[in-house]
Amino acid sequence: MLFKNVIGQADVKLHLVNMVQHNRISHALLFLGKEGSGGLPLAIAFAQYVVCEKVNRKGAAAPAGASLFGEEAPATSQNEGMPDSCGECPSCQKMQQLMHPDIHFSYPVIPRKAGDKPLSSDYISEWREFIAKYPYGNSYDWLQFIGAENKQGNITAYECNDIIRKLSLKSFESGFKILVMWMPEYLGNEGNKLLKLIEEPPPNTLFILVAENESLILQTILSRTQLVKIPTLTPQEIAGALVAKAKLAEDPARQIALIAEGNYREALQLMQHADEDWQSLLREWLNAILKNGPIAQVKWIDEVSKLGREKQKQFLRYFNHLLEQAIRLQAMGPENVHLADKDKDFAGRLNKIAGFHQQQAIIEELDKASYYIERNANPKMLFHALTIKLYHIIAAKQVTNVI
Repeated sequence: MLFKNVIGQADVKLHLVNMVQHNRISHALLFLGKEGSGGLPLAIAFAQYVVCEKVNRKGAAAPAGASLFGEEAPATSQNEGMPDSCGECPSCQKMQQLMHPDIHFSYPVIPRKAGDKPLSSDYISEWREFIAKYPYGNSYDWLQFIGAENKQGNITAYECNDIIRKLSLKSFESGFKILVMWMPEYLGNEGNKLLKLIEEPPPNTLFILVAENESLILQTILSRTQLVKIPTLTPQEIAGALVAKAKLAEDPARQIALIAEGNYREALQLMQHADEDWQSLLREWLNAILKNGPIAQVKWIDEVSKLGREKQKQFLRYFNHLLEQAIRLQAMGPENVHLADKDKDFAGRLNKIAGFHQQQAIIEELDKASYYIERNANPKMLFHALTIKLYHIIAAKQVTNVI
């Protein structure tokens, strides 16, 4: 993967390139960014940049003593000023297929059958296919891709032993050994097995950890890494990518980008459901809560529980975005609201049935509901509880209008 194939992140790319060109790479890097910001594509592009033969001539045929880890080495004519890997040399071609012998991957996996001790390498074919199709996918996407269903993925002690074995071997051809560990949040206390290797790695060994939630990473590992922050993408970057990569028209691309809130994975999900009439579904729900009573509520809950997890999440995200824009409408006026006309009118109606504090409380409940949907909560129970909560939140304001 080339840097140019990674959406946005110009400042991070420049920082990574400068680290290589000035031989200032830490032995352990933590790429930390929210879901959909591109941490994994950046890590793969960076690993390719390090081993690219035209960028970096410090492989097996390079002069002895060359290093990327703090030992000054004069820039060569080949690597000076190159902002990206070439994509043409044998190393780049192998890396584009995720088949470079000196670059290893670690990620959450599940046992194929009871009693198995799974390794990431057992799933390498699926991993290559997954990255090719869903480079911005999250851990749920990956675990479903390998058929985990409700099973919990893990990076096990057995995997840690295999990492130690792999990185203790000599490099095959590049002069470097690189481990890209995706989602170290799935690494429990067994991760302490890696501490000595991270602290005292063999020469020219690089750890790249790609994470979304810093608080879930072992502190013993976290303290031994150099942080590379991956900011969320801008709406302009997401809209541009949807137009260029997904061939979406500009107007719907802009609307989706605003709702996605910096998450390109979410933007792709929204694009798939762009034809859904979320406003009608929301109007039906609010009327059931405020006007039509329990029978209508039960009917609506049955209907929404059949939509499937991704659609349920998209619906809640739509409602959440609409409430945020309704708050902006109250505070800043219609010129600062980024909505289509029919949604802007609907946001105005929301302001009539719920005040600022009620809308804030509803947003919090919608966020919680999305979290529980992500963790396979029973949809009927979840939306039934959410319906009751919304009734009590809105009832705190005198309601005279119905959506």
